Amino acid sequence: MELKTITIEKPAEMNFILGQSHFIKTVEDIYETIVSTNPNMKFGLAFCESSGPALVRYIGNDKKLIEIAQKNAVKLACGHLFILFMEGGFPVNILNAIKNVPEVCNIYCATANPVEVIVAETEQGRGVLGVVDGMKSKGIETDADIKYRKEFLRKIGYKL
Repeated sequence: MELKTITIEKPAEMNFILGQSHFIKTVEDIYETIVSTNPNMKFGLAFCESSGPALVRYIGNDKKLIEIAQKNAVKLACGHLFILFMEGGFPVNILNAIKNVPEVCNIYCATANPVEVIVAETEQGRGVLGVVDGMKSKGIETDADIKYRKEFLRKIGYKL
């Protein structure tokens, strides 16, 4: 077995969701879930098929985001992995709906942070062991940090 670290390539502020599912139908079901949950969200989804032709399946409503998803899925090449890039919304807007898609087994991360995916490669194929999502913690928040957090959440509309 060989361990690899694969960096997700994306624009700095772009959000994405990385997860695992179990069936080729995933691409269509996630598409339907997003457009029925947040119809204004732009997105691109790629899914690594793990049997038969073992292709990267894809779908979305934005060519640029589909291309970013395809590029990262090919780099990862892990069976039944999906990667979803989005604009005009955040993972929090669709994450629970995505988790409820019957084929979805696991969510590794939902973030805009820089991400490294830790992959194990065997003679059979590849699998995700985990992710490094952003940087390590630097300390405990201060009263000023708490004030900033609360103001930020109100500014972007998540709190009254």
